[in-house]
Amino acid sequence: MKIDKNAPPEDPVKESRRYVENARESLAKGGNYDPETDCYSDRKYVRSAGHYLWTGVLIILNAVFHVSEKKGRISIDDYRMAVGPCDRKLLALVNNAYDILHLNMGYDGVLDKRVCDNGFRVANEIIDRCAAMIPVVPAA
Repeated sequence: MKIDKNAPPEDPVKESRRYVENARESLAKGGNYDPETDCYSDRKYVRSAGHYLWTGVLIILNAVFHVSEKKGRISIDDYRMAVGPCDRKLLALVNNAYDILHLNMGYDGVLDKRVCDNGFRVANEIIDRCAAMIPVVPAA
């Protein structure tokens, strides 16, 4: 049996939450939080957490909006075009997540704990909002 690495997960909500937990563990493991400055001291772990969080968000967005079925490279604009017509509040969250998780945390490695905490908040809000949109399939 061949495993398709690009196949959607069986439970995208659970998989997205697993990525959020991985991000939390990454920061706890090596972020070296300094309460005096309210900052982490190691960008590597902040970047790692940002990538985990952004991936978790993309998993749940793909499960609801099927953006990953598009041919070619997928951009943030593809997600915006899929989400925007359906839910403007979710679109605002996706835009914030892109800025905070992907750019500020994932690329820049912003060390401020408040930025990271806000990243976790917005990721969880997107997962919660999308989880409510996934149709429940009755057990056979």
